[in-house]
Amino acid sequence: MTRAGTARRLASAAAYGGGGLGLAGAGLLGLLRLEARAARRRVEARTSKQDPPPGDGVYGRGRGKPLVFTVLGDSSAVGLGVERATETPGVLLAAALTELAERPVRLVRLAVSGAESCELDPQVERALAERPDVALIMIGANDVTTRTRPAVSVRHLADAVRRLRESGAEVVVGTCPDLGTVRPIGQPLRLLARRWSRQLAAAQTIAVVEAGGRTVSLGSVLGPSFAQDRSLFSVDEFHPSAAGYAQAAAVILPALADALGVWPTPTGRRRERRGTVRPVARAAARAAGRPGTEVRATEVRGSHTGPLGTWARLLRRRPTELPTPEEAGEAAEAVEVPVG
Repeated sequence: MTRAGTARRLASAAAYGGGGLGLAGAGLLGLLRLEARAARRRVEARTSKQDPPPGDGVYGRGRGKPLVFTVLGDSSAVGLGVERATETPGVLLAAALTELAERPVRLVRLAVSGAESCELDPQVERALAERPDVALIMIGANDVTTRTRPAVSVRHLADAVRRLRESGAEVVVGTCPDLGTVRPIGQPLRLLARRWSRQLAAAQTIAVVEAGGRTVSLGSVLGPSFAQDRSLFSVDEFHPSAAGYAQAAAVILPALADALGVWPTPTGRRRERRGTVRPVARAAARAAGRPGTEVRATEVRGSHTGPLGTWARLLRRRPTELPTPEEAGEAAEAVEVPVG
């Protein structure tokens, strides 16, 4: 089965792993369980028990009503692993968005450390009360580590995206990161973790695009570069460091800004590369292994669908330079506001 076929199957109904592990011997399964428990103990022993400050508030001094930016998801959206609000992805992105939009941005962080996709519903409820202009969702790693069936995982994610879109919000989803680079996970579990996380990322992309949102692949952003540069990990070797979150935020920013209509238009006439428009399952399979790839719905000859399903466009924008945590703290004025 092709990668696109696998992604479509996972997004539709399949059980996790496609039956591959079901054929494994008892010895291998026992080894995997032992490795998983050992990795969890090691990570939990070194993971911070306290989330960084949310950084909720209004950023920027431009004219006009503030754009409302909500951040939902798990510990990657919280910024677990750093100590200051200015090092979290929400604050970094809010500070960058206010410069691009030339108007204030109000950040509301609703993400919860440890959340799985099935726990997005209460976050969405709180987000809807804020009437967001744009919402960022970063979710998936905990679905992999708990071995949640992808059909269940992506159904909850699609429901969250659909509800936010129906409220008028633009939605960007940072897909499941590549867990195959997490050092505390031993082999052969690490290879399986990479396969599972990439399959889930592809299935997430299909579900999100068909629900009206757009995705940005974080798999290889938090993959090969993280494997080579350990400074991108925090002390628990599982969550990103300040530099790691800044790198992830830099590839998410173009999609957020474009969704709001504030991403700079390139000068001159730019030709689209061949192959940038594909059926969504093929686009999802390709994006899962390519850093910072954005996938969103598009039209071909006036139609959103073709013989193989929804049409999708893959975009590879050059990541912009975000302010450093210090610059973000100096440039963005935050006023604490109550949430929920």
